[in-house]
Amino acid sequence: MANQTKKTLVIVTHPNLNSSRINKRLTEELLIHEEVTVHLLYEAYPDEQIDVEKERQLLENYDRIVLQFPFYWYSAPYLLKKWLDKVWGSGWAYGPGGNKLEGKELRLAISTGGVREAYQAGGFHQYSYSELLRPFQASANRVKMLYKPSFEISGVREVNDEALEKLAKKYAEFVTQPFLIVVES
Repeated sequence: MANQTKKTLVIVTHPNLNSSRINKRLTEELLIHEEVTVHLLYEAYPDEQIDVEKERQLLENYDRIVLQFPFYWYSAPYLLKKWLDKVWGSGWAYGPGGNKLEGKELRLAISTGGVREAYQAGGFHQYSYSELLRPFQASANRVKMLYKPSFEISGVREVNDEALEKLAKKYAEFVTQPFLIVVES
């Protein structure tokens, strides 16, 4: 697949996307990129009844999966966790016959209220993003995905409009360019 554009699926999981200044703007920026498919999980499943087969078929069509979500209580919103539990099942994603995600890239795009300095040893949360996101990395390893660096926006309440526009552009680059590593605060 060298020199080919990878097909990218971004799964946006925000329980109230329209009221989220940061995640809403990031999502809007992705929608102008034809090579990116945006899947709004809460919009697709307002009743939280996930169509597992439909989701699996969707995932099979993409080379790169980006999970975009606000980082709540050191984890993902409930619906994303439920989606992972149901969709990435035994016999499909892992275990005997479970190889459908093997070799696909997994990236995370998270936003936090806390400032970047709070996410380090000695900081308010005591652990780095890398440490706190380890369960996602372990899950990617379990299903033989290629876990790639994440996109992190810290201190969302302090991000002004000008900075948000720059972040949205950098985020689109992060999603569309496979080897770009972006760290923002």
